[in-house]
Amino acid sequence: MSLMRRLYMFLSVQVFKVISSIVITCLISLMSMTAWSSEQKSSETIVPLHEQVQSLKKVVLELNRDLYLLEEELLFPSSTQLSVFVSADTANLFELDSVSLEIDGKEVANYLYTEKQSAGLKKGGVHRLHVGHLKTGTHQLVATFRGAGPKGRDYRRVAEHSFSKDTEAKFIEISIAGQSKDLQPEFQVREWQ
Repeated sequence: MSLMRRLYMFLSVQVFKVISSIVITCLISLMSMTAWSSEQKSSETIVPLHEQVQSLKKVVLELNRDLYLLEEELLFPSSTQLSVFVSADTANLFELDSVSLEIDGKEVANYLYTEKQSAGLKKGGVHRLHVGHLKTGTHQLVATFRGAGPKGRDYRRVAEHSFSKDTEAKFIEISIAGQSKDLQPEFQVREWQ
């Protein structure tokens, strides 16, 4: 998909968002005016109006979700999409501080982890480090990990992986695993099917 076509689609989504926001604002204003004028008549009509407002909020949330999914699909079509994830299972062997990701020699992500995020990874969490476009062909991924290794020493490790991108979306996981035999963290790269 050409850059101009993607830009046109992105702008179309943005215009649709603005128009839907204006329509929703007008509906809410109209409902508020109706509630104010009916407030004089009786308090019984306010309850159904409140339910209508809640129903409208639900519709707005569903519309927002659909717009987000559409925007995601337009910006990152599956034919060119690459997603890179980070996971960890290191017990006390490695405390992750940051990850830097390069694809084909170009830095595409640099992330600094908080203590809570690092702990979350150790409990089985997975962090989406990067989502982007990539042409079909062979590519080189280089991830640089920094943190505290065994006995609290500063630790820097590089994981490299060559992969081939076809017309389907590509998902790659970089996992940090602890080895009990030499008490060193091991960095493994695998592609999801």
